[in-house]
Amino acid sequence: MTTLGVIGLGRIGAFHTETLSGIEGIDGLVVADERPDVVAAVAAKYGAKPADSVEELLASGVDGVVVSAATPAHAELTLAAVHRGLPTFCEKPIAATAAESAKVAEVIARSGVPVQVGYQRRFDAAFAAAKRAVDDGSLGLLHTVRSTTMDPAPPPMEYIAGSGGIFRDCAVHDFDVLRWITGQQAVDVYATGSVQGDPRFAEYGDVDTAAVVVTFDQGTIGLVSAARYNGRGYDCRLEVHGFHDTVVAGWDQGAPVRNVDPDNEFPAGPAHHFFMDRFTDAFRAELTAFVDVVNGTAAPACTVADAVEVAWLAEAATESLRRGVPVRIDEVRSL
Repeated sequence: MTTLGVIGLGRIGAFHTETLSGIEGIDGLVVADERPDVVAAVAAKYGAKPADSVEELLASGVDGVVVSAATPAHAELTLAAVHRGLPTFCEKPIAATAAESAKVAEVIARSGVPVQVGYQRRFDAAFAAAKRAVDDGSLGLLHTVRSTTMDPAPPPMEYIAGSGGIFRDCAVHDFDVLRWITGQQAVDVYATGSVQGDPRFAEYGDVDTAAVVVTFDQGTIGLVSAARYNGRGYDCRLEVHGFHDTVVAGWDQGAPVRNVDPDNEFPAGPAHHFFMDRFTDAFRAELTAFVDVVNGTAAPACTVADAVEVAWLAEAATESLRRGVPVRIDEVRSL
């Protein structure tokens, strides 16, 4: 049986604690957060043991750690767990910038401690089926992959102020999916965007609506659409186009679109409301896979090296938006 520690009990941390409490093979949870009242409430709700500090949690005999604190703390907390030899699950990103992520990755690689990064779309049944279709060759040569992420409403502006922008905190999921689905390396990125909602996005150097074109090393084109305002619900879809066939993921009955074809009632709804209800099963599968990593029966499905490459894509997109020109990945690596 396995005991896990959860560090950070905000929206995603509390959600992960709930998910972990229902996974077979986990016989104990230890939780920590900077807010004692939150620790007490979450511990009581899910039958976890409260820890007064991160240090207490790491020394409590846990077999592995889930880092779900705020982004600026990811690197420090992950390394603290790794230095104790504890397998670690870190929510994306592993660090605030690509350069820092690369440095953290070097330390983790030298340690030999397994670290899994939280890109849950890889564990969604439809996304995984799309990946299998690519890998078995049934689609033929890939020419275009489209990935969409549209939130029903923006997160709090306090979060936006420190998030690093739409490409670093939202479209990173799309960037990871593009790399994973194609199995290719990105060569260059062109990004554009606009502010049509809250003017504070512009004050923070961000946009609320964005599009990105990614060119991959074998010629496949990746197209990303990201937006903070999608009143009908949480929209997350994938289209994979090959010379022989096309597959899609996310076109289910909960797709938050209104079909105006009078002869077609799809989708029937209700629309997906938020990423946590859209990917509930994927999060469970992701954390179940991490338990296997902790137990030494599997390797991380999404590695720190993957996360670093995604971070460079986000850096290139951010730079492209700023400059209004395509930016090569090898260019941002040298900045």
